[in-house]
Amino acid sequence: MHGWVILPEGAGPHPVLLNIHGGPFAQFDCAYFDEAQAYAAAGYAVVQCNPRGSAGYGQEHGRIIKESMGTRDLDDVLAFLDGVLQFHPELDRRRLGVMGGSYGGYLSAWTTANDHRFTAAIVERGFLDPLSFVGSADIGWFFGAGYTGTDPEKVLAQSPMARVRDVRTPTLVIHSEEDLRCPVEQAQRYYTGLKQNGVSAELLLFPGENHELSRAGTPWHRRQRFEHILRWWGQWLPTPANPEAAA
Repeated sequence: MHGWVILPEGAGPHPVLLNIHGGPFAQFDCAYFDEAQAYAAAGYAVVQCNPRGSAGYGQEHGRIIKESMGTRDLDDVLAFLDGVLQFHPELDRRRLGVMGGSYGGYLSAWTTANDHRFTAAIVERGFLDPLSFVGSADIGWFFGAGYTGTDPEKVLAQSPMARVRDVRTPTLVIHSEEDLRCPVEQAQRYYTGLKQNGVSAELLLFPGENHELSRAGTPWHRRQRFEHILRWWGQWLPTPANPEAAA
């Protein structure tokens, strides 16, 4: 499994952000990535990898999570994180965050339902309820079923919404009001579930934006998005470059 560690300046110990890509049939590569650079400039080590289900490694590698989402892919991102922490003593294993958008939002939400080591999380434009996704997303009814199957019990076994009561991690939920790929109700219901269960949570909605906010949104909203993300991390994982007092 391939991945990258983007380190901030200084000796550490640095808080760590586990950043999970979307897709899931997509990949991190060697290209310049503004997200990772922005977080590293704020004092965070960014850890990102291509778990099973990612693109770039052939169809078998990509299809292996079909009807078993949140299993091998979760194992892979956590194993990669553990390996990075083992080989980089300058990283602070006690100060961890997890974040991602779309499928990355799915796996971030799934991670905090299954692993409670993370100080805080960001779930962005997430695929959070496979049941309500079918028939409401613009990608078509086949997409969710293609990944989670159609057996209701098996679908629920892969659903972050069905596991929201297991989450204890403070979570910022980010979504766009005109997102047709992962409709906004996915975020609204997930956020409500967190609040009903006493989890410290915030919901940030961007008007006039869609699923492509972080890549093709208006410059003002893209800047505000970064400001709110860094505010959240400054609240829960403050650094000298991103102190809590500046949030």
